[in-house]
Amino acid sequence: MPDRDTDRLDDLETRNALLEKEVSDLNEVVTTLSGEIETLKKYIKIKLDKIQNTMNDSGENDFKSISDEAAANKPPHY
Repeated sequence: MPDRDTDRLDDLETRNALLEKEVSDLNEVVTTLSGEIETLKKYIKIKLDKIQNTMNDSGENDFKSISDEAAANKPPHY
């Protein structure tokens, strides 16, 4: 009977160690992705600011929907 308890305890300790490793690995992935998301947010903000500045420089202050833009810029064959 004591051998059985020892085996169960060893099994639980092994499972616990594996779960701790998994949590550590997942935490590393989440941390990496969080940094990448922040970088992408900054990139998008820079691009959006550049687009807004370009529109302000060209005198276009109103943002148009995609369908309005498409209707205003139809190719000549339409």
